[in-house]
Amino acid sequence: MLTVLLITGVALVFAATGLQAGTKVEDTIQMNTKEYADHSKGLVEFTHKKHIEEYKLKCGECHHDAEGKPLDLKSGDDVQRCVECHKETEKVKGEKISKKDKIMKYQQEAMHANCIECHKEHNISLKDPKDPRGTKGPAPASCSKCHPKK
Repeated sequence: MLTVLLITGVALVFAATGLQAGTKVEDTIQMNTKEYADHSKGLVEFTHKKHIEEYKLKCGECHHDAEGKPLDLKSGDDVQRCVECHKETEKVKGEKISKKDKIMKYQQEAMHANCIECHKEHNISLKDPKDPRGTKGPAPASCSKCHPKK
């Protein structure tokens, strides 16, 4: 009986204080990386719920490990922000590194590569002869389609 009361009490404390494990997934996420002193463009409003429910994307299609392999996540699992691994936020002017190295190093490059490449692939899959590169379809693949004017 004492064990049941103790377990019930601990469960109530967790429920009351919101200390459950996992990350609460918002329906819409404003991409406001606090590590940037200033954002040069308007902040993207990412529709997480729409990507999961309507587009049927799996978590691992955006969230990956250090080798770029998709993570096997479930809704509510803890995830790291892109900037936890892609740590640099300020590009070095005149720096001569490959596109792959830029993506690995810079948060902005990683984020854009992740979103834009997926959007282009989706648009190309629609096989519109007027959009062979996937830049004009319904999935946004240009700055102004995601970033609102400031």
